[in-house]
Formats: sequence, structure tokens, C-alpha cells
Amino acid sequence: MNPSILGGALLPHAPQFFTQPDTEPKETIASVRKVAAAIGRGLKALKPDLWIVIANDHAQQFFHNCAPPFTIHVGGEAHGEFAGHKFRYTVASEVGFALVRELYRSGFDPAFTSSAEIDYALGIPMTHLGIEDPILPVYVNAYLPPQPTMERCYLFGQALARGVRALGLQVVVVASGGMSHFPGTGRYSSPDLAFDNALLEPLRQGRLKTLLGYDEKILDDTGNIELRCWSVAAGALGERKPDVVQMDPSWHHNYASLGWYTPAEEARLAPHYPHIAPELAALTGALHTLANSAEARQSYYADPAAYAQRLKLSDEQTRMLVNFDAKTFVDLGVHPLVSFLARLHFERERGKKA
Repeated sequence: MNPSILGGALLPHAPQFFTQPDTEPKETIASVRKVAAAIGRGLKALKPDLWIVIANDHAQQFFHNCAPPFTIHVGGEAHGEFAGHKFRYTVASEVGFALVRELYRSGFDPAFTSSAEIDYALGIPMTHLGIEDPILPVYVNAYLPPQPTMERCYLFGQALARGVRALGLQVVVVASGGMSHFPGTGRYSSPDLAFDNALLEPLRQGRLKTLLGYDEKILDDTGNIELRCWSVAAGALGERKPDVVQMDPSWHHNYASLGWYTPAEEARLAPHYPHIAPELAALTGALHTLANSAEARQSYYADPAAYAQRLKLSDEQTRMLVNFDAKTFVDLGVHPLVSFLARLHFERERGKKA
């Protein structure tokens, strides 16, 4: 989890949000706009230094001329227009150049541009969020094979986060795209809602790394090639639960909206199998010996108190070993496997539960 990444969003960018044809239910458009506005308010409250916005190119700029897997905008301004809506944003040029340098040092070789436009993949979600602050656009090749793998996209997102941290910035990341849709193909009216809902479940729990399990064929089969942008954002965000998960399906496109704006807290891991604490090393060693030495067990069976007294344990640990209550050992913090294995031998050799 990266404290430099304050929060983020995954939002749809279907052109119908702006063209509003009669085939697009007005209530669906309103629902998407409403949830994006709420996420935008949550993200603005974090007061980020910068918005990193990630989207695919729709065969508009990076296509038959050059199709880099990742491109960072380094111009001072970016603009564009779609369906009567004009986009114009200040681009954090110096940050863009600095991040390119940081990424080069991290083993990534992104392209950079001073003139790429803001198409609807970026313009629609930024409009819905109400972004007015400086942005840093990142373009991902999702539509022209060979595209970067989900693993590579995730690693790129992690490298972006490391670069941001190195620059001393606090940012939010917004990824545009998805979910299932097949623009320009015979499957346009057949989005895979069952797949999308199943994919969202682990994300709802904060398990963003599950995106790495989807290969090129699965993404193509389910109409989810744009999830490469999500994977970049996931790499930057790390494992954290979203504040908002909403699905608004349509006949041609499943609109998923996710937002993270509650400050992330580092989760404390309390594993079933802990490390060996120094103060428990002697007791752990005693249990390990009982689990692995028949001779030691026979000595213990003959006189548990005398056996325990020889081991230089604390008075409390001596009493515990004499009584041999496996649950007490685990509650104290002893690795449960050693007492479990010793208990198995006790039960087999003495015919009673320990």
C-alpha cells in the first residue's frame, strides 16, 4: 500500500454518456453520473497534488503510426473535443518528465508526448468527476495487438507509484475503461454480465491483484481488453477495499464504477502461523523436541514435571508444558504446528487427547 497514492477511481467512458441516443436509458446515464460525482467529491476532499488519469486510446492517436504500450503526456496543456463537449486541462509537464525518468530507472521505457489529445476515454470520466486541477494523462494500448499483459500493466502501475513517492507527491489515480463491451463487432449487443459481476467480487473485498489472473484470451473473449487500464491503477493503489462499487449494465456495455477515497490504513497481519518470538524460543524448542523425539516423549510421560524443570523455562511456561494444553500454547503465540504434531504423538502413544 502506497501512502503517496491517496485514492482513486475506476470509471466507464462510453460515448453514449455524451451522445445520449434514444437507445441509451436516461436513468442509466444519470446513475453513472451520480456515482462518479460522489466519487469525485470524495477524491477532491483528499486534496491531491495531482490527478493521474489512465485510459486507452481508441485508434485515434497511437494506432498505425506508432503503438507504444504506455505513453505519458508531458505537454503543458491537453485538449480535445467530443460530441459538442470541449476538454482543456493543465498537464503537469515537469512531473511527467520526472516520472518518465523515474520509470526509465525502474526498467520501463514509456513513450512521451507533448501533443496527444484528450479523447472521450479521458474526457468523459474527468467531466463526471468534476476534475479542474492539473492532470497527468497516461495512455495504454488496449486495442491494437500485441497489447501489454495484465501483469506488465500492474507492474507499470507499481512503478508509477514508486516514482510519485520519490518525487514527494500525493496523488489520486483514475482509470477509465470497461467493463465488458465489443464496439464495432457482431457481439456489441452481448456484454458478459456474469463474468463482470464475478470479477468485481474480489475487487469489492480489496483484492485488486486478482486482475493479474486474466490473460489476453480471457480479456478478448469477455470484451474486457480495456481492463489493462484498471490493472495499471491497481498496481498503483495496492490492496485496499473500495468505498464504492456500482454496476449499471446496459444492452451493449456493463458500466462499473469504483472509488477509493477513505484514507488507507495498513492492515495488521495476524497469521495463523507466526514467527518464533525470542521469549518463546525455548518453549518452542521443547515442543519441537517432543514432536520429533520418541525418547524425549517417553521421558516426559514418565515425569512431566521433572522433564520440564530441566529446560530452563519460565515458571509459567513450565506449568504450561507440564499441563500440555495445546490451546494455551497457541494463545500465548507459540507456532501451532509444533504443539499439534506433539499432540498427535501423545494421542497415538498414550491413547488420550492432550
